[in-house]
Amino acid sequence: MDHAELTTEQVLKRDIPWETYMTTRLISGTDLQLLRRYDNRSEIYRAQLLDDDGPAYVRVFVSILRDIFKEETVEYVLALIDEMLTANPKRARLFHDKSLANEDPYEPFLRLLWKGNWFIQEKSCKTLASVVSARPKAHDGVLSNGEASNSKRKVTSIDDVLKGLVEWLCAQLKKLSHPSRAIPIAVNCLATLLKEPVVRSSFVQADGVKLLVPLISPASTQQSIQLLYETCLCVWLLSYYEPAIEYLATSRALPRLIEVVKTSTKEKVVRVIVLTFRNLLSKGTFGAQMVDFGLPQIVQSLKAQAWSDEDLLEALSQLEDGLRDNIKKLSSFDKYKQEVLLGQLDWSPMHKDPTFWRETITNFEENDFQILRVLITILETSSDPRALAVACFDLSQFIQYHPAGRIIVTDLKAKERVMKLMNHENAEVTKNALLCIQRLFLGAKYASFLQA
Repeated sequence: MDHAELTTEQVLKRDIPWETYMTTRLISGTDLQLLRRYDNRSEIYRAQLLDDDGPAYVRVFVSILRDIFKEETVEYVLALIDEMLTANPKRARLFHDKSLANEDPYEPFLRLLWKGNWFIQEKSCKTLASVVSARPKAHDGVLSNGEASNSKRKVTSIDDVLKGLVEWLCAQLKKLSHPSRAIPIAVNCLATLLKEPVVRSSFVQADGVKLLVPLISPASTQQSIQLLYETCLCVWLLSYYEPAIEYLATSRALPRLIEVVKTSTKEKVVRVIVLTFRNLLSKGTFGAQMVDFGLPQIVQSLKAQAWSDEDLLEALSQLEDGLRDNIKKLSSFDKYKQEVLLGQLDWSPMHKDPTFWRETITNFEENDFQILRVLITILETSSDPRALAVACFDLSQFIQYHPAGRIIVTDLKAKERVMKLMNHENAEVTKNALLCIQRLFLGAKYASFLQA
């Protein structure tokens, strides 16, 4: 059978020659006794053994994975561990028992991530993620896997474990080791591990954010909904980490999340996306983009639905309030700046609002007249008549309202570009190009007489 399609149940039907391993001294007599007592027993009986002597069994399993390299045996022990942790995830704490202080509970699994077939890789990843997440908090003189810092045996550092895991998980998202299971297992583990600061940092450095974004898309089947939920959970965890937010800002994450939240009826998916929006709202230009993408209307629609989750209802109300505040702020220069930088100029009210120009005219001086320079670039590069007309009009407004407007616009070589547009085939463009040239020649003193 293809190793990629093996199941834990199939692997556990094997007979492993433990006596042979003892004869060749790969396991001890004590190990053999423990294995005989545990192997091929009912789940209830095994559960009792683990309750009575769990750390001893963990030590045997880890030592076999460390010392024995026969594939069938490695798969078998990984299947035993998988079964043990699936039945009770809290058993991952057994790997950190004080009696195992001199053992390295991570190294075998970290090595097997890269060495084994898909069954071995998948089980090693799942186990490693569970064991890492179950480790006790570090105290003075004690490492986070419970090993005293003066111990003789070298233990793989937690940072190395987490970085190794992130490297393997990103590798799965880039080039699948299994056609249908690599991405779900990678995202599932990341959803657990991205709570760790080291994982967030390593994941961003590995350019992992851009690997997640394509997975944010509407889902219909139960399996794809779970993958979508865990992907959005990863993005939510990353929304607490500033360097990750910068990556999210330059990706298609926001419009994809909005598309999903518009169509999803799964409460847990909607909740985690709304919580992500709430986190991102005050960061950079996210607030402005959310308004542009019509999120305020979507939030109103979501609030009208019958959700049972109180956290979701509270988050929707907070998001609605935050967006309302953003709209108020964005009615001025931030909104205008966003429009210009995106090259999406339109006749929104602020362009012809004298109050806007009077109150914000000095903002145009920011970053060496960056917005003015972008407007002039739009005149040269845009093929959209509406954008060209608005850009010409805004330059004429700047000339009118800024004391040195005429000189600044002339110095930035805008005149030649506007002159070319006076022969444009679109009447709206020629009208506003003419207005701009008239104000440029007349200067601020007379420009106020020329109204659009």
